[in-house]
Amino acid sequence: MTSYNDAFSDIPGTTVFDATQSRLGYHLNMFCMSLMKADNRAAFKADEAGYLARYPMSAEQRQAVLDRDYNRMIALGGNIYFLAKIGATDGFSFQNLAAKMTGVPEDRYRAMMIAGGRPAKGNRSRSDPTR
Repeated sequence: MTSYNDAFSDIPGTTVFDATQSRLGYHLNMFCMSLMKADNRAAFKADEAGYLARYPMSAEQRQAVLDRDYNRMIALGGNIYFLAKIGATDGFSFQNLAAKMTGVPEDRYRAMMIAGGRPAKGNRSRSDPTR
Protein backbone atom coordinates (compact mmCIF):
# COMPACT_ATOMS: atom_id res chain seq x y z
CA MET A 1 0.00 0.00 0.00
CA THR A 2 1.31 3.45 -0.88
CA SER A 3 1.63 6.01 1.90
CA TYR A 4 -0.10 9.34 1.49
CA ASN A 5 3.38 10.80 2.03
CA ASP A 6 4.62 9.09 -1.16
CA ALA A 7 2.49 11.42 -3.27
CA PHE A 8 4.48 14.36 -1.88
CA SER A 9 7.93 12.80 -1.67
CA ASP A 10 9.21 14.78 -4.64
CA ILE A 11 8.41 18.21 -3.16
CA PRO A 12 11.57 19.62 -1.57
CA GLY A 13 11.34 20.06 2.18
CA THR A 14 7.87 18.53 2.48
CA THR A 15 6.91 15.91 5.03
CA VAL A 16 3.20 15.23 5.32
CA PHE A 17 2.09 14.25 8.80
CA ASP A 18 -0.03 11.24 7.90
CA ALA A 19 -0.93 8.07 9.78
CA THR A 20 2.49 6.56 9.02
CA GLN A 21 4.29 9.58 10.44
CA SER A 22 1.94 9.60 13.43
CA ARG A 23 2.82 6.01 14.31
CA LEU A 24 6.53 6.66 13.78
CA GLY A 25 6.54 9.71 16.05
CA TYR A 26 4.01 8.68 18.69
CA HIS A 27 6.45 8.53 21.62
CA LEU A 28 8.34 11.63 20.46
CA ASN A 29 5.08 13.55 20.33
CA MET A 30 3.97 12.22 23.73
CA PHE A 31 7.26 13.44 25.20
CA CYS A 32 6.52 16.87 23.71
CA MET A 33 3.02 16.87 25.20
CA SER A 34 4.50 16.14 28.62
CA LEU A 35 6.17 19.56 28.44
CA MET A 36 2.78 21.19 28.97
CA LYS A 37 3.31 20.68 32.72
CA ALA A 38 5.74 22.98 34.54
CA ASP A 39 7.17 20.14 36.65
CA ASN A 40 7.97 18.15 33.52
CA ARG A 41 9.61 21.16 31.84
CA ALA A 42 11.80 21.65 34.91
CA ALA A 43 12.74 17.95 34.99
CA PHE A 44 13.58 18.00 31.28
CA LYS A 45 15.74 21.13 31.59
CA ALA A 46 17.54 19.65 34.64
CA ASP A 47 18.48 16.39 32.88
CA GLU A 48 17.45 16.25 29.25
CA ALA A 49 18.92 12.83 28.44
CA GLY A 50 17.53 11.33 31.64
CA TYR A 51 14.08 12.76 31.02
CA LEU A 52 14.06 11.51 27.41
CA ALA A 53 14.95 8.01 28.65
CA ARG A 54 11.44 7.84 30.15
CA TYR A 55 10.01 7.61 26.63
CA PRO A 56 10.55 4.62 24.32
CA MET A 57 11.81 6.75 21.43
CA SER A 58 14.49 5.68 19.02
CA ALA A 59 18.06 6.77 19.72
CA GLU A 60 17.83 8.90 16.59
CA GLN A 61 14.72 10.68 17.89
CA ARG A 62 16.37 11.33 21.26
CA GLN A 63 19.46 12.73 19.56
CA ALA A 64 17.38 14.99 17.33
CA VAL A 65 15.70 16.41 20.46
CA LEU A 66 19.04 16.93 22.21
CA ASP A 67 20.40 18.62 19.07
CA ARG A 68 17.17 20.66 18.68
CA ASP A 69 17.14 19.50 15.06
CA TYR A 70 13.49 20.22 14.33
CA ASN A 71 13.67 19.17 10.67
CA ARG A 72 15.07 15.80 11.72
CA MET A 73 12.38 15.44 14.40
CA ILE A 74 9.73 16.04 11.72
CA ALA A 75 11.33 13.42 9.47
CA LEU A 76 11.22 11.02 12.45
CA GLY A 77 7.49 11.50 13.01
CA GLY A 78 7.36 14.69 15.03
CA ASN A 79 4.37 16.94 14.55
CA ILE A 80 5.34 20.61 14.46
CA TYR A 81 2.54 21.58 16.84
CA PHE A 82 3.90 19.15 19.42
CA LEU A 83 7.54 20.01 18.70
CA ALA A 84 6.79 23.66 19.36
CA LYS A 85 6.51 22.73 23.04
CA ILE A 86 10.25 22.01 23.06
CA GLY A 87 10.90 25.44 21.59
CA ALA A 88 8.60 27.07 24.12
CA THR A 89 10.41 25.22 26.92
CA ASP A 90 13.63 26.74 25.57
CA GLY A 91 12.00 30.19 25.45
CA PHE A 92 11.55 30.46 21.68
CA SER A 93 8.51 31.56 19.70
CA PHE A 94 6.99 29.51 16.92
CA GLN A 95 8.26 32.14 14.47
CA ASN A 96 11.79 31.64 15.78
CA LEU A 97 11.52 27.86 15.33
CA ALA A 98 10.21 28.23 11.79
CA ALA A 99 13.08 30.57 10.94
CA LYS A 100 15.59 28.05 12.30
CA MET A 101 13.96 25.25 10.32
CA THR A 102 14.19 27.22 7.07
CA GLY A 103 17.74 28.41 7.73
CA VAL A 104 16.71 32.06 7.50
CA PRO A 105 17.38 34.69 10.20
CA GLU A 106 14.21 35.43 12.15
CA ASP A 107 13.85 39.00 10.89
CA ARG A 108 14.13 37.83 7.27
CA TYR A 109 11.72 34.97 7.90
CA ARG A 110 9.16 37.37 9.38
CA ALA A 111 9.53 39.76 6.42
CA MET A 112 9.16 36.83 3.99
CA MET A 113 5.95 35.70 5.65
CA ILE A 114 4.51 39.21 5.72
CA ALA A 115 5.33 39.49 2.01
CA GLY A 116 3.33 36.36 1.22
CA GLY A 117 5.52 33.44 2.23
CA ARG A 118 8.18 31.32 0.65
CA PRO A 119 8.29 31.57 -3.14
CA ALA A 120 6.88 28.55 -4.94
CA LYS A 121 9.72 28.55 -7.50
CA GLY A 122 12.01 25.65 -6.66
CA ASN A 123 9.64 24.36 -3.99
CA ARG A 124 7.19 22.52 -6.22
CA SER A 125 7.01 18.91 -7.23
CA ARG A 126 10.13 17.93 -9.15
CA SER A 127 7.81 16.65 -11.87
CA ASP A 128 6.13 20.07 -12.30
CA PRO A 129 7.51 21.67 -15.49
CA THR A 130 7.00 25.18 -14.05
CA ARG A 131 9.13 24.59 -10.98
